[in-house]
Amino acid sequence: MVLFFLMICSGFRITGQNSRDLQQQYQLQIKRSAEAIRIDGVLDEPAWQVADKADNFWMSFPVDDERAPKDIQTEVQFTYDDQYLYIGAICYGPDDYIIKSLKRDNLGFWEGDAFSILLDPVNERTNAFSFAVNPANVQSDALVNGQTMRRGTGNFSGINDAWDNKWFSAVQTATDRWTVELAIPFRILRYKSSQTTWGLNFARGEPRSNSWHTWSPVPVQFISMDLGYTGALVWDQPPPAVKSNISVIPYVSASSHNNVEEGEPTTTSFNAGVDAKVAVTSSLNLDLTVNPDFSQVEVDQQVTNLTTFDVLFPERRLFFLENSDLFSDFGIPPMRPFFSRRIGLDEDGNTIPIQYGLRLSGNLNKDLRIGLMNMQTKGINDQPGNNYTSLALHRQLFKRSVLRGYFHNRQGHANKSLLADDYNRTVGLEFNFVTQDGSTRAFGGYGLSFSDHVRSQDNSFYNVGAGYDNRTISVYSNLAGVGDNYYADLGFIPTQNHYDAVRDTTYHLGFNHLFSRASYTYYPENEGKIISHTWFLNHMRDWTTRASELIQNSVRGSYNISWRNTSMFLLEYNHQLNQLLYPFTFADEPLPAGKYRYNTIGASYFTDQRKLFSALFGISTGGFYNGKRQQYKLMLSYRKQPWGKFDLSFEQNNIRLPSNYGDVNLLLVGPRIEINFSNNLSWTTFLQYNTQDDNFNINSRFQWRYQPMSDIYLVYTDNYAVEYWGPKNRAVVLKMNYWLNI
Repeated sequence: MVLFFLMICSGFRITGQNSRDLQQQYQLQIKRSAEAIRIDGVLDEPAWQVADKADNFWMSFPVDDERAPKDIQTEVQFTYDDQYLYIGAICYGPDDYIIKSLKRDNLGFWEGDAFSILLDPVNERTNAFSFAVNPANVQSDALVNGQTMRRGTGNFSGINDAWDNKWFSAVQTATDRWTVELAIPFRILRYKSSQTTWGLNFARGEPRSNSWHTWSPVPVQFISMDLGYTGALVWDQPPPAVKSNISVIPYVSASSHNNVEEGEPTTTSFNAGVDAKVAVTSSLNLDLTVNPDFSQVEVDQQVTNLTTFDVLFPERRLFFLENSDLFSDFGIPPMRPFFSRRIGLDEDGNTIPIQYGLRLSGNLNKDLRIGLMNMQTKGINDQPGNNYTSLALHRQLFKRSVLRGYFHNRQGHANKSLLADDYNRTVGLEFNFVTQDGSTRAFGGYGLSFSDHVRSQDNSFYNVGAGYDNRTISVYSNLAGVGDNYYADLGFIPTQNHYDAVRDTTYHLGFNHLFSRASYTYYPENEGKIISHTWFLNHMRDWTTRASELIQNSVRGSYNISWRNTSMFLLEYNHQLNQLLYPFTFADEPLPAGKYRYNTIGASYFTDQRKLFSALFGISTGGFYNGKRQQYKLMLSYRKQPWGKFDLSFEQNNIRLPSNYGDVNLLLVGPRIEINFSNNLSWTTFLQYNTQDDNFNINSRFQWRYQPMSDIYLVYTDNYAVEYWGPKNRAVVLKMNYWLNI
């Protein structure tokens, strides 16, 4: 702890040394265009000839102390009129582009050629808009929040690419460059018209050299879209005020369902509903939904669960993903007071109809953000409906720090009235301190829960922690806990629930959670084949709050080597100590309560991700409670650029337990086919064969974007039992929506 404290203190000194204001050094002037701009990817209008230019980009990865090579440099210009913000960019480089998919916001977008704009209209380093395009004119947009995201950790929680809006782009390609032209409507941005300086940066992905470039320099340890390192967009006059901004998105759908497993007849239904987006002010937005339908959302990607607790599946429904950081970032994993999948879905992921909902989100002023959400679900059978309310306030302090609070309420609802004796409420306050350069952070929070069925004692939640990052060293530690009577009906805290396989009962227990992580990254000075070597050491410990009984303790060490050709090798060792507080079964007879200590070792290798064919190979072996486990992983991917992508994932876990506790082989196979007939027409089929859940799932979706942000979906879903290979249920859904700006 003394060493950790000294490193944190050194972070404050480093912050002081690096406090130069990049917005004074990197400024792009924007002037109004006197002529109309045609979005065709050709920068031939007079406004482009006189517009200020951002060029001479910096390397951001794999190094951050030199300019990008001249033959792959980038030039960017801005102009505007009363309705649109225009961006023109020239991305120099050879025309052997890498394009993973023609699908908007596709998962492989950032693994290929890409150019992105980061806009922070409020210029407070807490929230920004990202607009990105690749050489095939595939669009990707996202909301970015101000949390630091260290490169190489896989943590992109601060980027919400579920945010979708209507904007326009065009691309022209040549042998030594590709040129992109964008028109972003002012109506989709949130800003004050009096704000004449916006935060701005650009990021260019150049996969052939496995490099990232930015206009305003970003340290190599952070991803290129870090809000702490933006330059400035300086307006020649206040940007145009948005007079009207209302979007209405009605939908109609028809569906057929057949529940064979329950012996129910096939049913056909027709449905309709509407979403609306209303700009209350230029920086505050109201979203409304009536009878929403999420049938087009792709099914969850299944996992093999080798723990005794529930697994977190991510939110996929668009309404809950937009501005989700306002509500969902409170707490720390695995303790989240708010988890939106508690609304409109049961514990098995089945749909609970939502009757209506609203969400107010945005900035009340430059330092204060608000999120207010209310949703009403319909009662099913004998179960009452529920009304859900969430309120979150974020108050920015200093440069990147935030004081924030939340209130969540679930209230039973029946016969058009609230049920006074059926409720759960959580309330809390947190402070997150982040230095301006993002290197040092510290946080603390405290919360309470109130429920109709428990006493108001042992009902608290707390979390404290700190972290420090520089180019080579990353350290982080947190401590959190919940009491026995802390219930978060709108949250996700799986370690509270312990299943007794003998009594078929679940016990709700408070616990404390300690997690610490340290890593060291070495970057070879010569420009050879290797980019970096990284060593990780993680420690995690959970124990009950009342009796201080151990739940689990793990120490994990790993070594990672990354090559310039994007391939990677990972070696891991894990020492695990689990204590079953109650008997639990993995195969046949339940394992008795008690302590189980075991070790595992594993290795993984990722091939060159730029190739048309790529793969991941993984193997691990070692103990598993009082037995043994071997795991094999394989992921294959073939890309028929740019129209086709064919993936196969395979995971086999062979568990051998002594005597009558049983043996089990768990197989999870997931082929996936994606065909893009154009940028607006696609067909995706995802198969999942899961022996642990005794389920074979088929999910096939056809999507036609016939107008910007307006779609027709045809979705087929089928589920079969693996054990006896019989049908469970199937459904066909046809849905059409239309985006209308008023």
